[in-house]
Amino acid sequence: MTTKTAQRASAFSMPQLLAKSAWYPQLDEAARQQVLSDAFERTVVAGDALIRHGETPLWWFGVLEGVLKWSTGTPDGRSVTLGGLSVGSWFGEGSLLRGRPMQAEVVALRFSRVVMLPKDTFDWLHATQPAFGRFLLSQINERLHWFMGDFAAHRLLGVEAQVARALVGLLHPWLHPGAEHHLQISQEELANLVGLSRQRCNQALSQFKAASLVRIEYGGITILELARLNELAQPTFTEQAAPVR
Repeated sequence: MTTKTAQRASAFSMPQLLAKSAWYPQLDEAARQQVLSDAFERTVVAGDALIRHGETPLWWFGVLEGVLKWSTGTPDGRSVTLGGLSVGSWFGEGSLLRGRPMQAEVVALRFSRVVMLPKDTFDWLHATQPAFGRFLLSQINERLHWFMGDFAAHRLLGVEAQVARALVGLLHPWLHPGAEHHLQISQEELANLVGLSRQRCNQALSQFKAASLVRIEYGGITILELARLNELAQPTFTEQAAPVR
């Protein structure tokens, strides 16, 4: 796959995103038309926030193009990356259902295009479309399971395994349904998502490249051995945390 072809494949129009989403085809015709009428597109340039910590969310989001980082931090500058958001991802449902201000922020790592579905429409779908409610339950369950795995990974795994987990995570079939094995992400963007320095991240990628697990290209990374990367990303009973002193 050429870089130009990969770039085309890594961007959707709004109708394409909706058609490929697990929830939209399950709606009745009136609900599908309401979504098309109410949703609109917004662009976010690299470094800008789609939504900031403390803001009350008024939208549900879907990613058409680009890469965004979901993180939280402290006033003194310390931060924790909660995950990446790529083409095909829908997010923000937890805060909408809670009706509380955001406890994290979402920032674009590159030029990104995002679908905005108003809260009123989201609430209406939740109240009137059983299939949408089932989707949200599965979505929240998958995200919780992934966050629990991330918590364990940062406690139990080394740098290489954390980088492997970030790559595998960007191919999660539920949270990133639009992803392909060629990821349009730079090494710097990946380091940002993992929460590591670029140097440490690049060292891990060099090991993966030497083992023929990935191919590193200009502006992207192609996953060659997803199953092996997934094995590296999982805690095992032979890996133990440092003893308490």
